[in-house]
Amino acid sequence: MKTPIINGLKKYTLENNKRFHMPGHKGKELLKFLGELIPEIDVTEVEGTDNLHNPSTIIYESQKLAAKVFGAKETFYSVNGTTGGLHGAITSAVKPGGKALIQRDCHRAVYNALILGRITPKYIYPRYSKEKNITTTLEPEEIDKELSLDKDIDAVIITYPTYYGICSDIKRIAEIVHKYNKILIVDEAHGSHLRFNNRLPISALDAGADIVVQSTHKTLPAFTQSSMIHVGSERVDVEKLRTMVSVFQTTSPSYILMASIDFAVDYMNSQGKDKLESLLDNIEKWTSYMKQIEKINIIDKDSRDSQIYDFDNTKLLMKINGITGKSIEEILREKYQIQLEMSDYYYGLALATILDEDKDFERLAYSVEDIAKKYSYIDMQLNSIDIKEIRPDIKKSLHDAFHSEKAEIEFIKSSGKISGDFIIPYPPGIPIVCPGEAISDDIISYIEALKKNNIQILGFLDYNKEKIKIVNE
Repeated sequence: MKTPIINGLKKYTLENNKRFHMPGHKGKELLKFLGELIPEIDVTEVEGTDNLHNPSTIIYESQKLAAKVFGAKETFYSVNGTTGGLHGAITSAVKPGGKALIQRDCHRAVYNALILGRITPKYIYPRYSKEKNITTTLEPEEIDKELSLDKDIDAVIITYPTYYGICSDIKRIAEIVHKYNKILIVDEAHGSHLRFNNRLPISALDAGADIVVQSTHKTLPAFTQSSMIHVGSERVDVEKLRTMVSVFQTTSPSYILMASIDFAVDYMNSQGKDKLESLLDNIEKWTSYMKQIEKINIIDKDSRDSQIYDFDNTKLLMKINGITGKSIEEILREKYQIQLEMSDYYYGLALATILDEDKDFERLAYSVEDIAKKYSYIDMQLNSIDIKEIRPDIKKSLHDAFHSEKAEIEFIKSSGKISGDFIIPYPPGIPIVCPGEAISDDIISYIEALKKNNIQILGFLDYNKEKIKIVNE
């Protein structure tokens, strides 16, 4: 068959990797009954199937049930993922040409929403732990300061938890945002499961957020691209939100995705607490085991420092001394048939959900232990990268820079130029430069130093990482 995608997917499934990556159903049997129905339930808006853009029967009822289960005043389904949900949420809360205070290391979808809505960003930077080499939490007092200085900010947009599982003091942040009568929008893409067990960090809705967007597929048993937008307070203009969500939603919504959300909501409502209890017991058991192994470091609630307010232990964030996170991921895949969610220079991240069992964590723990013993220091002594907080001068609005004519230039010759794209190192995932911001000598020196230490940099055009886009002035 001349079907490259199908062939590639079949090849991956035949590898029989243990999946410590999204989606949350982990490819297990739970959703197979839906798989058998897929040809039959892949329908359109006809009598009896309702309409996502104007629900009144089965979709309406399902969304109402979801709102009740998640503690929302109202819930909308997004089959354009959390990206579409964030676009609708942000453009509903911030008027065109308005301002938003955003977490600088937010998802690219947030920046795209700002561009679409011609919204001016003001940035709040998370702290960085030099000891752990990881971006940590936001300081609520800094949000308070920014809101007190600029009355024109319409909304505050934060990520909770982060990709790494780190949680800021969201309850305090919500109190501060509401003190100024602003809207708190939370990208809770990685936190759909939080509400279902009190051993986990508080959910954004329970903490008082106004709009919460969740990737149902990331941590719950639902198909990829299925998400929800929750309304948490009376401050939200629900009709405006409904309209803007519709604007960024396909007019041919997938009933397969909506059915999987429907299933995930019911599953978590009926079994979520018990399933998470078992999951957290298994995680605690095997992370405790790995912590005793020489050279292995695990970040969790018990090991966090004062810069980390709370941590989601379903994110297994691990480091082996002398081995890069990328090497850990590659060795686990090639030698042990275990696929992680992601890796950076320091860490490998295993994403666990209620579909993971004790035997899965046992396999992961023994494999990581074996790597620590057999592959010790394959990358030699890792250089400690001093992550700087650089705040470039803004020369052009994000929207205008994005839509400007661009030119290509060698990065080392770009001092004084205006960036035409994002330049983002991983770690820590914070844009060093955004479109419309000036590139300085300090920025060039810093990025070049990161490149020499094999830090992944997004935003370069060519294979050799030498050219970038600048605004053609």
